[in-house]
Amino acid sequence: MKKANGKSETEMAGLDLEHELPPADGDDRPPESSAGAVDAEIAGPGAELQKLKAERDSLLDRLARAQAEFENARRRASKEQQEFREYAAADAIKPLLPVLDSFERALQVKSEPGDFRSGVELIYKQLQDALAKIGVRAIPAKGEPFDPHVHEAIEMVETTDAADHEVLEELQRGYKFKDRLLRPAMVKVAKNP
Repeated sequence: MKKANGKSETEMAGLDLEHELPPADGDDRPPESSAGAVDAEIAGPGAELQKLKAERDSLLDRLARAQAEFENARRRASKEQQEFREYAAADAIKPLLPVLDSFERALQVKSEPGDFRSGVELIYKQLQDALAKIGVRAIPAKGEPFDPHVHEAIEMVETTDAADHEVLEELQRGYKFKDRLLRPAMVKVAKNP
């Protein structure tokens, strides 16, 4: 029997099998041979989507943990720096305590002015030694050439008795802590006419 398009039912069935078209009888189910492939295609995007969502959630979780670890490490480092500063100051103060003890003993003793002076000189020497142990040293000034990096000129004195730009007098001693300038020496400087 011929249909409207000029083909018999057997020819149509051959076409259906050849092109894997759904059967002409109106059944919308896919052919049996391709059913597994279609299910995999339909289930594939959903499963792949779920897999990608799980991977995204895992990465976001790892990122949040890494950020929290970084923040904790930053806080810990800041706290350690603060503690280091506090204990570094304690280490610098500790050698000065015997000097304070010596001053207290010197002030309690009633003695002759000459003995008192020699006692104070000993305490001054003790203080210089304590400062030297922690790295503080005096900047040489008198008789040295003027150095603007470590000297502060308070006055220029015209004279021929000293070389030009030579430090004539130290008004206040300057100090360095290791290589860092704590305070420049205040000086009078010679100026040749």
